[in-house]
Amino acid sequence: MSPRLLAALTAALTLSFAASPLLVPDFGGFEPDQFPVPQVAPPVQPAGYAFAIWGVIYLWLIVGMGFGLLRRAQDPRWQAMRAPLCVSLAVGTSWLPVAVQSPVWAAVLIWVMLLSALLALYRAPEADRIWAAYPIGLYAGWLSAASCVALGLVSAGYGYLDAQAAALIFVFIALVLASAVQSSLRRTPTYALAVIWALVAVVVQNRAGDQLIAALAAGGAAALLIPAYKALRSERRSHEVA
Repeated sequence: MSPRLLAALTAALTLSFAASPLLVPDFGGFEPDQFPVPQVAPPVQPAGYAFAIWGVIYLWLIVGMGFGLLRRAQDPRWQAMRAPLCVSLAVGTSWLPVAVQSPVWAAVLIWVMLLSALLALYRAPEADRIWAAYPIGLYAGWLSAASCVALGLVSAGYGYLDAQAAALIFVFIALVLASAVQSSLRRTPTYALAVIWALVAVVVQNRAGDQLIAALAAGGAAALLIPAYKALRSERRSHEVA
C-alpha cells in the first residue's frame, strides 16, 4: 500500500472509530444482567464521569491523523505506526456493537485494540508528538486501563473471582502494565496520564465502599506520576538538544 493511501486509510478509520458510538447511542457500559453473576456497581470499574475522556481521544486522534494526511502523508517517520493503528481503529469501530452482545468477545477485542495501539505508540514519531504520539498515548493509556477492567468484569461476572478479588487483581495488573510501558517508552506522558485518570475514577467509585481497592488505585495513580514526570523531562531535554 502506498504511503499516501495508508495515511488516507488511517484518517478514514479514525473517523469511523469516532463515529462508532452512533451505532449504539444508548451504550453506557455493560448491563448487570449480561453476566451470569450480575455486576451491579462493580468495584473494578471507574466512576462514570471518567468515560468522558473518549471525547478528548476521538477529537485528538481526528485532528492528529488529519494533520498526518495533509502534512505528513509520505513522511517515513509516520509510516511505521499507521498499520498497527489501523488495526486498532478498525477493531474499535466494531467494538460497541459487539459489547452489547457479548462481554467476553468485547474483552477479547479490546485487548486486540490495546496491543495494536501499543505497537503504534512505540512506533510513533518523536517529531510531531502533539499530532501523533500524544493522542495515541492517551488512547493506548485508556485502553490499558479498560482492558484490565474488562477482564475484571468477566472474571467476576462469570464467577471465577468475587468482585473484590477481581478488582484488586486487575487494578494491580493495570498498574504493572502501565508502569512497564511508560518506563520503557521514556516519552509520551499522555499514556500514563490516561491510566492515572482511570485509577482516580476507581478511587471515586470505591470511596464510600471498598477502601482497600480505593487505596490500591490511589497508590497506583501516585506511583505512575514518577514515570510520567521522567518521560516529560526526557522530552524536554531532547527538545533542548534539538
